[in-house]
Amino acid sequence: MRKLLLIALLLIPVIGFSQNEWGSVNKTTVILKEIAPVWPGCEGKTGTAINDCFKQKLIQHLGKNFKYPAEAYKKNEQGKVIVEMYINELGKVEIESVTGATKLLRDAAKRNVSSIPKMARPGMLGGEPRALKYTIPITFKTGK
Repeated sequence: MRKLLLIALLLIPVIGFSQNEWGSVNKTTVILKEIAPVWPGCEGKTGTAINDCFKQKLIQHLGKNFKYPAEAYKKNEQGKVIVEMYINELGKVEIESVTGATKLLRDAAKRNVSSIPKMARPGMLGGEPRALKYTIPITFKTGK
């Protein structure tokens, strides 16, 4: 009986802290929440609003900084470029790979994504800063 009481007392803290903003514990399963990096200007957001603000700011950034390479435009080069990147534990962009289309279009996409500003706060997983991976498709069309 004494052993049973000891086990029950050890479980009380686990049950008491089983769910918070970083994740939850359900019997034998631990679920860690992934929180998006905080884009500059989104610092006052919480919960899913952080992720929504991140997506909105990313789309705005890519659109605002989009430049079709003049030489590629003259050659009517078109296609989809896939940029795989991380926002690292310091909140900075690290490009892992750039694939698709032509070299001129890949270079333009890489330049655009590389100019993403340092995040106000890095992404989090279980309350710890983590590098989070993102895949960004960019389609180049001349309209000719």
